Amino acid sequence: MTSDAAAVIVDARGMRCPWPALRLARAMRTATEVLLIADDPQAGREVAALAAEQGWRWSPETGSADAEQWRICRD
Repeated sequence: MTSDAAAVIVDARGMRCPWPALRLARAMRTATEVLLIADDPQAGREVAALAAEQGWRWSPETGSADAEQWRICRD
């Protein structure tokens, strides 16, 4: 994977599903790698489902106490 400098960062803290997944989908239209930050407990399931549907790779990243992070990449 590449560094955060190459990834588009989508900060979806404070947004409830489906907004984090929608913001991710919008960013992935032009980006090849996105770092998504979200604090909605449902976001992880939404990210996994969207990534599987689109054929993207995703992995959880080390988050903070108030939010989770995922790195999503095109193959």
